[in-house]
Amino acid sequence: MHPELRARFNADFSEARYAELQRMANGTERWPVDFRISETPIFLKPEFTAEVSQAAHELVAQVRTPDFAEHARKAIPPGLEVPGETPHPIFLQVDFAICEEHGRLSPRLIELQGFPSLYAFQIFLLRCMRHAYPAIPGDWRPFFGGLDEVSYRELLRKVIVADSDPENVVLLEIEPEKQNTRIDFACTETLLGVAPVSLTEVTRRGRELFYERDGREVRIERIYNRVIFDELLRRPDLSFGFNFQHEIDVTWVGHPNWYFRISKHSLPVLKTAHTARAFFADEFPAGESLAEFVLKPLYSFSGLGVDLEPTGQKLAALTDPHAWILQEKVNYADFVPTPDGALSKAEIRMMFVWPEHGEPTLVNNLVRMSQGAMMGVKFNKNKTWVGSSIALHHVA
Repeated sequence: MHPELRARFNADFSEARYAELQRMANGTERWPVDFRISETPIFLKPEFTAEVSQAAHELVAQVRTPDFAEHARKAIPPGLEVPGETPHPIFLQVDFAICEEHGRLSPRLIELQGFPSLYAFQIFLLRCMRHAYPAIPGDWRPFFGGLDEVSYRELLRKVIVADSDPENVVLLEIEPEKQNTRIDFACTETLLGVAPVSLTEVTRRGRELFYERDGREVRIERIYNRVIFDELLRRPDLSFGFNFQHEIDVTWVGHPNWYFRISKHSLPVLKTAHTARAFFADEFPAGESLAEFVLKPLYSFSGLGVDLEPTGQKLAALTDPHAWILQEKVNYADFVPTPDGALSKAEIRMMFVWPEHGEPTLVNNLVRMSQGAMMGVKFNKNKTWVGSSIALHHVA
């Protein structure tokens, strides 16, 4: 990455500054942050910024091809298809491991999703980091395509709220106040005036949906969908006023079908210089070594169900092997030096917005840092300089 800025940041770092970052992040929004924030951003050199941006655009181009559309047609499990699918997803995320290859850092695809990420939290995190670390240069930013904080916010407003009154737009989730990403919901409400609403609080009359706000019944015109089907299927204890298979008069901002169509289900057919080999578990080639692969369920999230050490016996025990993929392992680079002498690794999520009548646009990024075998919390207990972060690059 950028060695001079990294050295300058590390020399200026203090636990007091990190405590101030945490204080602002946890004390200025409706809900606190329920995941660990890393002590540091990462600083990208122009060469890596160009490479990871190009790699992300190449993959987005592939998901727009007829061959990909044919593959994605089979992605949705029976009974889960939602009516009113949009021609394309509104949000696209492409996740890359930052690896060392041939003596340099290079991005390697981990997964992708046609589902919203922490679009509002990332701008909030940037403000918190600039507040805690005033030495971060102002011309180092996370945005792409000439965006700044103002134009980024306005793009989100145009896509999510459009011409509706914000009170007729909801961020739909299952019990949002209990979700680990609730800080993003709070930031979305602050940024756009769009309230988080639980699926359990929505009522349906005919084709129209309603929720209660300030003692009034308010019609829902647009749904910024954050409901993950994997979780929905694991919550038979809850009752809902409508189900996703109803025909309803709303605009989906992020149609639920794209959660399945652009997902780990896509990995076996994506081929670029920055992808690793991937196979459905029932199509794994004979003679390949399982030791070089990771076993992943297609539609879980946050690393749930990932097996770093698959075996033939484990594959044979799968009840639906086509609902799992085997992805070739990648070697994350240990490249972020920390004050205590350890090295952190990272993956970067390239965040796109695809307006209804526009083109997919790379807008921002999200970074997860680790010192363990994976990015999850259980692999990074009692470690520092790990967790959620953001990548900055110089903008002339």
